[in-house]
Amino acid sequence: MDHIEKKLPVGIENFEKIRTEGFYYIDKTGMIVDLLKKWGEVNLFTRPRRFGKSLNMSMLKAFFEIGGNREIFDGLRIAEEMVLCEQYMGRFPVISISLKDVEGDDFAAARSMLCSVIGSEALRFQFLTGSRCLTDNEKEMYRQLTMIDGGSDGVFAMSEAVLTASLKTLSMLLHKHYDSRVIILIDEYDVPLAKANEKGYYEQMVTLLRKMFGNALKTNDNLYFAVLTGCLRIAKESIFTGLNNMKVMTISDVQYDEYFGFTDEEVRALLRYYEMSDAYDIMKEWYDGYHFGDTDIYCPWDVICYCDKLRSDRTAVPSNYWSNTSSNDIVRHFIDMADAGAARHEIERLIAGEAVVREIHEELTYKELYDSIENVWSVLFSTGYLTQQGRTEGDFFRLVIPNREIRNLFTGQIMKMFRENIRKDGEAVNRFCEAMKRGDADGVEKQFTEYLKKTISIRDTFVRRPTKENFYHGILLGILGFKASWIVTSNRESGDGYSDIQIQIEDEEIGIAIEVKYAQSADLEAECRKALEQIEIRDYAQIFRAEGMKTIWKYAIACYKKRCRVMVE
Repeated sequence: MDHIEKKLPVGIENFEKIRTEGFYYIDKTGMIVDLLKKWGEVNLFTRPRRFGKSLNMSMLKAFFEIGGNREIFDGLRIAEEMVLCEQYMGRFPVISISLKDVEGDDFAAARSMLCSVIGSEALRFQFLTGSRCLTDNEKEMYRQLTMIDGGSDGVFAMSEAVLTASLKTLSMLLHKHYDSRVIILIDEYDVPLAKANEKGYYEQMVTLLRKMFGNALKTNDNLYFAVLTGCLRIAKESIFTGLNNMKVMTISDVQYDEYFGFTDEEVRALLRYYEMSDAYDIMKEWYDGYHFGDTDIYCPWDVICYCDKLRSDRTAVPSNYWSNTSSNDIVRHFIDMADAGAARHEIERLIAGEAVVREIHEELTYKELYDSIENVWSVLFSTGYLTQQGRTEGDFFRLVIPNREIRNLFTGQIMKMFRENIRKDGEAVNRFCEAMKRGDADGVEKQFTEYLKKTISIRDTFVRRPTKENFYHGILLGILGFKASWIVTSNRESGDGYSDIQIQIEDEEIGIAIEVKYAQSADLEAECRKALEQIEIRDYAQIFRAEGMKTIWKYAIACYKKRCRVMVE
């Protein structure tokens, strides 16, 4: 069918390309209507990464820029606003830059990258060198924006004064040439600050951006309006000092809440289009759950990537697409800082699917991010690792993990840190393994309980019972994995089915079968008996007899929260 020919725009952030080269597009042009009707001279949108910020900025540029392709908006929401289209479409010079690649090991390298971004954008307007509306001095100002350092390979040579005034200068030149004020679009405005904070030149970058943004956005009569996007709302006193004309729309604001990410209706329509409506439930479980303003939102990167996978393989299982696009260091910091006390208990509640009420500070500086666990809560919220289910009062929100993907990220980080901690205490590992080798159920139970107390557990009814068993299964494998001479396998076929864990200690001719159960009703004794019965009925020990093991232990391990019961035969 014809509609199947539309391609999915995996990783494509160019609006015109999507509209002219046969890609599926979810209409977000209502954002243009709201920008013009609700009006703000400087508009800052903060959203997590991969939620469509760059595509929306490309859309704005395509709509407003002089000489743009008007046909690419045919059939979209904005086309219904004929008066607005006549008044604004293709009527403005547009300066559009992205700061997502402005980074370096030191300030000089990052500054050079920023010069490259500004210089490359200025080169789009080379007609200014021949403009009859500009004086020779003004043409010289343009030349300084695009001048290449003779001693370097393609590096723009801007002085400090030229760089900090660059956006204002370019807007002034375009204003004079076109006799029309300028729209400035700055995508990923906070990335240079994040990178500078990591590399140790934060204050220098703050000073540079404060001057540049101040010149372009605060004291610029050539500006019609500006739009900035980023992940975090950087404190005003940090880089927006004295900027009183800025409207900030964060993920807690109702305005523009449906324009970043996909709504439920949009996801249903997408799945219908590609005849995948049967994947709706699993799509919702894994990638929905974000709550921006008053709207429930799916992560668009996840939805598009999974749909693309399903088009080739209708049996494809979901993956952690969004979380795999970043190091996710913030989650590790959070778990590490919450290693004890109330915060640790709150992580357990989050993983269990419960809400935690915390005060959120949406205005921070990068230097403050890890100053306290209170700040880390705010960063997790702003960057999409947590979402809100409403305010309780003031700036206090009911926070939850949004979906299965992010929950997997949390539990994966917890297990990784658990394994790292095991490595530090080889004596405890040896005690556990020696007890298991001897058939010492009490010793195994005592040591395993100690491990459970030290890690963050899965609780309650958020996940299905098999998933809870997998958690304890993972802890056991994490411990046993440090016995290099033991052959440890998981869910290996044996007898009439699969035992959870099998161990062969060849030099001592010992075989160990382990069945793990989660005691939903907290009756650990009953679950252990069921596990032993299962081992016997399905003959999980057959593999050991076949390989000549002289000693065979059959372990049943039942768990509930941080308690366990161990039986052996």
